[in-house]
Parts: sequence; C-alpha cells; structure tokens
Amino acid sequence: MKMIVGLGNIGPQYDGTRHNTGFMVVDEFAKQHGIDLTTRKMDARYGTGVVNGEKVLVVKPTTFMNESGRAVHPLMNYFKIDLDDVFVVHDDMDLPVGHIRLRDHGSAGGHNGIKSIIAHVSSKDFKRLRVGTGHPQKMSVVDYVLTKFTTEQQPLFNQSADKAVAALDDWLGGTAFTQLMNKYN
Repeated sequence: MKMIVGLGNIGPQYDGTRHNTGFMVVDEFAKQHGIDLTTRKMDARYGTGVVNGEKVLVVKPTTFMNESGRAVHPLMNYFKIDLDDVFVVHDDMDLPVGHIRLRDHGSAGGHNGIKSIIAHVSSKDFKRLRVGTGHPQKMSVVDYVLTKFTTEQQPLFNQSADKAVAALDDWLGGTAFTQLMNKYN
C-alpha cells in the first residue's frame, strides 16, 4: 500500500488558501479516482482506493500544519506502510505559482509541516511533491500563505495541481522516482 499525504490547515477559514495547497491537490486526486476522504481517525481524514493497480491511502491530517507528523506516523504504523511508500504534497513559496518540484528526500526547507513529519518518522527520506505558491512581495509570510490565489494566479495553480495529480498517477503506475523527477521538475 502507498500513502499520499496532503498538508494543510483544517477549518473553513483556510479553504482555498495557499497554505492548503496540499489539501487541494489530494482532494483533486481523490475526486478523480473516486476516493472518499470520510474516515476520521488518528488525527486525520482519509480514504483508500486502487489507482493503476496499486492500493493507496489518501490522507489529510486534521492536526493543523505544524503537527502533521502526529497524524502521518500513526497511520504508517497502523497500515504497515514503509517510509519509501509515503508521498507528501505541500505548498512551497520558493517556487512560482504554476510550478511543481519532486524530491525523494531532504531538509524541511523551513516548512513546518515537513519539519513535523521528519521529527515523527525520524527520517528525511520520504518523497515530497512541492507545489509553487510564489513568494510575498509586500506582506508578511504568515499573512501571504493564508491568502487565496489571485484571479490571475488561479489558472496557473490549477495547471500545477493537474501536473501534481499526473505525477502521483505515474508514481502509482510504477514509474521510477528518478524518471518522475526528470519528467516533472
């Protein structure tokens, strides 16, 4: 079984904000594959399905961004999922809107959700799909990530979400991660 985790914050006040990019991507992935994210256990909402012949667990932590690892690690243990089979989708201010970047390991790069997962799983060696939100020009980082994409940015975000879902589909179809990075980065 593979596990796809989208990072974000719970609550209607965060719906559609840049910080909920991971939630938006996994919601689209789940919608395209008929996976209902209705089970609520272990500080998460999740659902399971089969995509490209691979059983997949799609997860949205309900812990708020900074405690995402509190949901990820117990679910990994419960479903007996290896770290190599975990793929985390999250926002990235260092990438322009419309861009995605795949990595198979690395530091948190200042992202508190990734820091939490690293702390809870005791490793930096898990796959990440970073989705660009752009960097603020004239506002604080905190305020910026809690805003929605502008009218001009929304189509670019939608394109990056489509690319992200395609990358997840390819991964579940058995494409080697190095090939995925070459194709989508």
